[in-house]
Amino acid sequence: MKNTKLLSAFGWAAILEGISTILLFANMLIVKRMDPEMGKALVYPIGMAHGLLFVAYTLLLIQCKIAYRWSLGKSALYFVLSFVPFGTFWVDKKLKEEKKSLKSVTA
Repeated sequence: MKNTKLLSAFGWAAILEGISTILLFANMLIVKRMDPEMGKALVYPIGMAHGLLFVAYTLLLIQCKIAYRWSLGKSALYFVLSFVPFGTFWVDKKLKEEKKSLKSVTA
């Protein structure tokens, strides 16, 4: 059975990266307008978390590409979707489908 722990880790990174993107947008569009001081105070911690999660997402994407022999097109699509709001949630959905298919093939 092929190990699916890497896919699970990548899925979690995708979800967390997507949440951090939403938090950044919410801070820019809502909080900053209602309370500029609070908005400024939140930019750094949310931005730092988002940056770290993006790096983790990218590194896990590279590891998955190598381990599961993903095509360059699939890997590029998953990378581009990290820049699209809600794109990483779609990536997580696809990863769950791939985990199911890997488990059913080996079962």
